[in-house]
Amino acid sequence: MKTEYIEKIYAGWLAKIIGIRFGAPVEGWTYDKIKNIFGERLEHYPADYINFAADDDSNGPLFFLRSVEDSKKGYHVKSQDVAEALLNYAPFEHGFFWWGGFGISTEHTAYLNLRNGISAPRSGSIEQNGSTMAEQIGGQIFIDTWGLVNPGNPDKAAVMAREAASVTHGGNGVYGGIFVAACISCAFDEKDIVKIIEKGLSYIPENCEYANVVRIVMEYHVGHPDDWRACYHFIHDNYGYDKYPGNCHIIPNVAVMILALLYGNGEFDRTLEICNLCGWDTDCNVGNVATIMGVICGLEGISYDKWRKPINDLLICSSVVGSLNIMDIPYGASYIVKLASELEGTELPELWKTITKSRIDSCHFEYPGSTHAMRLRIETNDRKASGNRELSIMNTNETAYTGERSLKFLARTMEPGENVYVYKQTYYRPEDFSDSRYDPCFSPLVYPGQTLHGSVCIPEYGPKARAGLYVRDIHTGKVYEGEIKELVKGQWEELIFEIPGNMDALIGEMGMCFHIEGKHMEHFDFVGFVDDLYADGAADYRVDFTKEEEEYWPGTVHREISQFTKLKGNTYLANGQVHIACGDFGEISTGRYDWTDYTAEFTITPMTGTHHMVIVRSQGAMRSYGVGFDVAGRLTVFKNLNGYKAMASKLFDWEYGKEYKITVNVAGNVITAGIDGETITWADDGEAYLHGGIGLAVLEGSHMSCSGIRVK
Repeated sequence: MKTEYIEKIYAGWLAKIIGIRFGAPVEGWTYDKIKNIFGERLEHYPADYINFAADDDSNGPLFFLRSVEDSKKGYHVKSQDVAEALLNYAPFEHGFFWWGGFGISTEHTAYLNLRNGISAPRSGSIEQNGSTMAEQIGGQIFIDTWGLVNPGNPDKAAVMAREAASVTHGGNGVYGGIFVAACISCAFDEKDIVKIIEKGLSYIPENCEYANVVRIVMEYHVGHPDDWRACYHFIHDNYGYDKYPGNCHIIPNVAVMILALLYGNGEFDRTLEICNLCGWDTDCNVGNVATIMGVICGLEGISYDKWRKPINDLLICSSVVGSLNIMDIPYGASYIVKLASELEGTELPELWKTITKSRIDSCHFEYPGSTHAMRLRIETNDRKASGNRELSIMNTNETAYTGERSLKFLARTMEPGENVYVYKQTYYRPEDFSDSRYDPCFSPLVYPGQTLHGSVCIPEYGPKARAGLYVRDIHTGKVYEGEIKELVKGQWEELIFEIPGNMDALIGEMGMCFHIEGKHMEHFDFVGFVDDLYADGAADYRVDFTKEEEEYWPGTVHREISQFTKLKGNTYLANGQVHIACGDFGEISTGRYDWTDYTAEFTITPMTGTHHMVIVRSQGAMRSYGVGFDVAGRLTVFKNLNGYKAMASKLFDWEYGKEYKITVNVAGNVITAGIDGETITWADDGEAYLHGGIGLAVLEGSHMSCSGIRVK
């Protein structure tokens, strides 16, 4: 794969997130409202966020793309494969995207169609749902990654986008997805906006309404090349929201997207600004336009201070897999690079081969300007904050432990005895966000028992320091630190820390702690470098529900149990236990999606109903194994394949209100469960689930409690 393609994939994905954040605060506003409040220009983000919470415009592109890997069909992925990804990664009627109701929200309608056995592409078609539902905007807003994963190959991008968009949309809704994906793919090799638009149009019917409105805006631009506002009024008067049914029709929005692309004159900033000033579905429109422009302009065309620094490479998602909801933008880009390379059968440069295969979520800093959502903090030895200081982090090619780039940090002004923490947040709570966009919930990225890796360096011109790797338990605030090493100026030091196991710690930070040395009353600026921060190895940890919390998102009644992600059901904490109950089914999960072989021990109590299960190898809503009790007085191993099915059973006379300890071992394709001296073993000789997290589930109106979990 061309090296420049790798950076352009990152630039395009980064730009998508920039566009979403830029448009989100004014989503749904009219042109007039934006102008009245912000004036003639809108050159910066309209709102500040503590951290920007999840958005449907980034959820869909990332998680629908996973169908390529999950289905193992490569270029031959079909609409039903993408539908399976939707069903697997979206929580049931909360988070992920707008659940406006059947027959109101296009995605909600298609989701329930799929849930009830209406397969794709019928699930999103005009024939099934009518043109109003099928031709809303979602067909193009979730499509960017199909262009990014096919760099310079718009033929393939168009084919894959058609399959993806038809899961939830039909007619012009699908044409919009094809058009946008083809434009993004074409932009890897073409910078001329008109040629890119023409290429996108070549993949959709020449006389469809979508193509017609694109050409009409292009013709208007030819006759009025210097007045984008006149073009907007032309669109408003002839193709505005009042001319089309539904909440967010695709035609008015593509019209202002084309306007922005043409009148932006190839400038990243101006194109995004014009698109946002037009109003309507701003986060969607600016997100799509930004991806195209990000690929065209590359990283050098995207201002770091203006656009990138406020985001700090952080991407929050709201899938049902909690460990995939805390991402950084380089992770998403590297995942796309990995799939793109596999689809084309091309070789990656050796460094990128290592990153995308074995350390895809590491903090490697190889994308220019990337920070991997790293943060910086100063504390004294007694853990009291040491006042306001000037703190900064920056990507640099000044030095690196591996590859060509690392993260440089500056702490000004330091005193001897203070500590500088350079870290990545590995768990988030609702109070870490300014709003509750799409209700994300999380599982930690790092667990007790794992091994932490990282490399550090202080320059020749810096003061003396020692450094060690650390993690912080946010249950207690306690810091666990590995070996502290004396640093030699100008030399990289590789650090390794085995996090203590058999703990119920909720790890909220991982990183490096620099212990500053020097003379009393001495003041100086401290500079250092970090590289290759990641955790690996098996978890060895406990969940003690007396320490977990019910987490509420601000301004909502949405509630989650800390470190667990809910698919469906009623969950709450009482008397040191978590309770899960349902009317039809309920499920919660935690742990990392990439755990492989492990033993999990659950202490559960069946309360009411017939089906009470513990979950292992959970990969989402539709793929996992369950072990537990069912109606016939049995201990049963279940496989979740779009619904739990009994695979092996053994008689076991379980009782309501009695506490049971169920131990489940997963090794390769073999599941072995034990309870009260009884064991049951089943080997999955079909398409076995070889990785995934843990959880609890109830079916058919049941209620169960759990006092603790141990994973090793």
